[in-house]
Amino acid sequence: MARKPITISPAKARAIWLKAQKLDEAAPFGSGPAAAGAAVAHLGYVQIDTINVIERCHHHILYSRIPDYRRGDLAHLQSVDKSIFEYWTHALSYVPTGDLRFFVPAMKAYRDKPSAWFGTVSKAEVSAMKKRLREEGPLSIRDIDDDELVEKNHPWASRKPSKRVLQLMFYQGLVAISAREGMVKTYDLIERHFGWDGGPKPATERQVTAYLLDRALKSQGLVSLDSICHLNAPAKKAVRELIEARVKRRALVPVSIEGADKAPHWAEPAVFEAELASADRVHVLSPFDPLIIQRKRLKLFFGYDHLFEAYVPAEKRVMGYFALPVLLGDRVVAAVDLKTDRGAGKLLVQKWTWLEDVGAEARAAVDDELGRFERFQLGS
Repeated sequence: MARKPITISPAKARAIWLKAQKLDEAAPFGSGPAAAGAAVAHLGYVQIDTINVIERCHHHILYSRIPDYRRGDLAHLQSVDKSIFEYWTHALSYVPTGDLRFFVPAMKAYRDKPSAWFGTVSKAEVSAMKKRLREEGPLSIRDIDDDELVEKNHPWASRKPSKRVLQLMFYQGLVAISAREGMVKTYDLIERHFGWDGGPKPATERQVTAYLLDRALKSQGLVSLDSICHLNAPAKKAVRELIEARVKRRALVPVSIEGADKAPHWAEPAVFEAELASADRVHVLSPFDPLIIQRKRLKLFFGYDHLFEAYVPAEKRVMGYFALPVLLGDRVVAAVDLKTDRGAGKLLVQKWTWLEDVGAEARAAVDDELGRFERFQLGS
């Protein structure tokens, strides 16, 4: 017999999600590199993106949860501790190294059947690049100056064939990104970077499915098939079967959000026993923040439809090129399009869109947070 869902209000759904995202506390992870590592481990992954009109999103996401976050903390984790690594989740992301075994099957799939995205890369080219890395040590594409340049076949492509080879080797798990300066990546042989004699044991399909579900439960509190399998539709069937098995043994409970009966959700029973703080904090969030990136979920929980308009013609933009949602408590109350003028040492407001009248006191709180955000943009 199917279990009857627990029905909760949208306000409670938001509170559960904010708690899971650690946006309801001042400094939930502490400070320093250990805090950044704990944040990546809790969130499961932190997305990386190239847009830098303000600080890039991987730093921004961590800053939103670590008040005294420093960019060097992430570099330390990647290049010194080696407790995080870069790989593809739904996008290029930082992931805890402890989770690397769940990505080994995907790496093997790229070795067995390379994607056409990389063009034609021969085994000889891969072997030659391995040899070069062994002899010369870690390399960035800037270190390779003997390529015969080719025409680009895509706006994001490179004229250097070596970049295509390194990118394929990265997805195949043959090299790791050992360091990053802005968007310039340094590659090293993966076994040398991590000091392996042999790599981690690959996770089974069932283990990967459980990883996807458990990662979402930890960072989202309330989960749906779409939120667990964001941009990963092939995983939905196995995840759904695992959810049903856990519901049957009462490890998960079905949840219905008032007004959204056709969007089934699930949660662990402990979620409803935890004390939910009254959310009154202000956050200027990245459009790639885990709270924002899944647009349908954001609209369902918050009633806010975020517009990402970086690739929209200027004359058609509503909120601006890189609008950032402003979270006040459990409401998205504004969207502000910002640009950092590092030469002038200030944060420029390109456009401000208030979504509701919040009153003078709340506006002052938003202004205070914007000032803190500016100091972060201009700091080290």
